[in-house]
Amino acid sequence: MSDRTSFPLVFALWGAGLGAAGQYAKISVIFDKLPAVYPDAGAALGFTVSLVGLLGILLGVVAGLVVARIRYRRAMLWALWAGAALSLYQATLPSLPLMLVSRALEGVSHLAMVVAAPTLIAQLSAERHRGFTLTLWSTFFSVAFTLLVALGLPLVDAMGVPALFVAHSIWLAVFAVILGVFLRPLEVPPGGTLSLRGILRDHVTIYRSPSIAAPGAGWLFYTFCFLAILTVLPPYIAQEWRAWVMGAMPLTSIAVSLTLGVFAMRFMSAIMLVQIGFVLCILSLLWLWAAPGLPAACLALAGALGLVQGASFAAVPQLNRTAAHQSQAYGGLAQTGNLGNTLGTPVLLAVLGIAGFPGLVWTCVAVFGCGIAVHAWMATRRGTDTIRQ
Repeated sequence: MSDRTSFPLVFALWGAGLGAAGQYAKISVIFDKLPAVYPDAGAALGFTVSLVGLLGILLGVVAGLVVARIRYRRAMLWALWAGAALSLYQATLPSLPLMLVSRALEGVSHLAMVVAAPTLIAQLSAERHRGFTLTLWSTFFSVAFTLLVALGLPLVDAMGVPALFVAHSIWLAVFAVILGVFLRPLEVPPGGTLSLRGILRDHVTIYRSPSIAAPGAGWLFYTFCFLAILTVLPPYIAQEWRAWVMGAMPLTSIAVSLTLGVFAMRFMSAIMLVQIGFVLCILSLLWLWAAPGLPAACLALAGALGLVQGASFAAVPQLNRTAAHQSQAYGGLAQTGNLGNTLGTPVLLAVLGIAGFPGLVWTCVAVFGCGIAVHAWMATRRGTDTIRQ
């Protein structure tokens, strides 16, 4: 790890991460326009979104092993160029089967980026700045979705769906050039052997280790609730406040993670901050249970989620000193995060249909409580108290 922080490269990697998040967001923000492009697709159209997440579940840990093996800079550049080429191809609006194949390949590109980039950021950051730089990285999804809503949708309205894919391709290519010129290979040991036995062994190594597995274990409970909460909240917010609150929630999450979250990590471990974030999530949910849709409670929940978001990524280098272990941990984060995103929304929507809003709130309270308990258990396994770990 570096004694000095290369902030220009850190911000370049974060910019590339916005492109990685755009691989999800570009489809999500225009999903209502896709039936006009593929009128006979029916329910199969949902795979244009879910294929990327499905690959994350299946290949998240594999991505960590592969990226470590082929080296981080090389993996990052390959993923950026591949993503740019695939997005340019999607701009031709190919038939649905070919579009789905391109989305599956895009999922591989996405995984390589979300494993390589935070590992590179951790290696390029001095220890005193790592809380900030990895918290910055953790905002890439929220910022990308916000930008695509603010800038991407007007572009589509003005120039059509293909224009968004072209713009995304250009974004990825620009950062591929920047990082190709300025990012030097890091002197880190290569990863393990690329074999079925090595991949299976890597899964066992990750999930048996209370240091490698801890960030991803907590991340599972965060992602299980995050998208579902944002999906179901709007109808409970008064019409005159709804658009403002839903727009402010991701910005509040980002602001809290980059300010209060970074400041708090000067005095406590990232794992402790994750647990505090979960506690504050529970308190905010109880506030919403008492006053459904109250704007202040919605923003309080967003801020609490921001603490969990930033500290979860910052926990990886705190608990894992080598680049190889960090890439394994980020692979685990990718895997558990995609699992949480995939399962959480349908499960919690089913709970909402059966038990209503109170049932949803108490289910999320239980899920966040499990996040606290899992982190406490893993801290005990590491043989130290939670604060010092």
